Amino acid sequence: MTGTVIEFYDFFIYGTAAALVFNKVFFPELGAAAGTALALATFGVAFVARPFGSVLFGHFGDKLGRKKTLVTTLLLMGLSTLAIGLLPSTGVIGWLAPALLVLLRVLQGLAVGGEWAGATLLTAENAPAKVRGKYALYPQLGPSVAFALASATFLTTALTMSNEAFLAWGWRIPFIGSVLLVALGLYVRLAITETAAFAKRNEAQVATRLPVTEVLTRQPRTVLLAAGSTMAVFAFFYIGVTYLTSYGTQQLGLPRPTVLAMGIIGGLVFAATTIAGAILSDRVGRRKMVIIGNALSVVGGVIAFPIIDLGTAASFGLGLSIVLGVVGIAYGPIGAQLPELFPTRYRYTGAGMSYNLAGVLGGGVVPLIATALVATYATSLAIGVLLAGLSVVSLVCTLLLPDSVDESISAEAVAPVAA
Repeated sequence: MTGTVIEFYDFFIYGTAAALVFNKVFFPELGAAAGTALALATFGVAFVARPFGSVLFGHFGDKLGRKKTLVTTLLLMGLSTLAIGLLPSTGVIGWLAPALLVLLRVLQGLAVGGEWAGATLLTAENAPAKVRGKYALYPQLGPSVAFALASATFLTTALTMSNEAFLAWGWRIPFIGSVLLVALGLYVRLAITETAAFAKRNEAQVATRLPVTEVLTRQPRTVLLAAGSTMAVFAFFYIGVTYLTSYGTQQLGLPRPTVLAMGIIGGLVFAATTIAGAILSDRVGRRKMVIIGNALSVVGGVIAFPIIDLGTAASFGLGLSIVLGVVGIAYGPIGAQLPELFPTRYRYTGAGMSYNLAGVLGGGVVPLIATALVATYATSLAIGVLLAGLSVVSLVCTLLLPDSVDESISAEAVAPVAA
């Protein structure tokens, strides 16, 4: 959980900064609207890199182990985030600034692409089967805690300095200060041991030369359905943590501290529903909880945005809490569900590919479409309709997946894997 919070904190402070200041720092010549759109596009670049990160680090995670790979992803994320905090603005080094920003964002995407699967496998592979959802919950809390922490960090800077100071240098503090969190994460990860399932696989010498090849030849349908099942989760979450931050300040005219404070509340609501969804999945099944979460998302998408458009601080907080709250019901169980769908020898790769492909479809593309929809229809309800439609697709994909709650993910470590 500690490592995942740090990784996603580094990932999310970029999204908050992209929504608040990157249009002025790196794309000043484009104006507020176009600059914000392009800043959010650089945020989306990381989602394109995430599937490649899942393949790259999944390969090493399946071949060399979960621990070594997670230490590497944490270092890559930490150094990339520090570099963004030190990056000169476009006014200082010209076009090189946004070019380097995109490159560093790609590195962040590669790192987080390899992070999630390894973190969940550390808990899921070591968990008793009957409470695997509860154990796998802890890495799942990483995004919600990280979003609340990122919002709190930017809120602190907003309350302690002027807008001019924040724009000039204050936004850099969360990026540079994250070095302290990375050091903590490294301390934790260097102290952990490898999972029992991976150790058994090594003892039995059951391995694959290219995990990604085996995933794509043996379980391509599983990867696609698992990604589709999770797509709505990403769409809701990244609309909440990136787009609505910009929408609240620019379209609704709410003060930046108010929007960031509502982000903290939304992150805590997301954490609460994530906990509930994960624990209930041990009782009623992963698939059933994801079905419930996606079904509620259909309704949540439609009702949240008219509430947000009321334009008050309270309505914005309520709408944001609905957007993030419905996410957790489905997000909590997938920490155990996705690892249960793949055998040990290519589990890191298979689970990571499913998760990050969903990230591209839901998190990378949807915030960009949201900007165009609001510009065209002059209301955020169009975004709600889009999210409801994506939730229907995710619901159908979930119905086509098997329920994996009774699957053992350690006993099969030394057993032959059927095609």
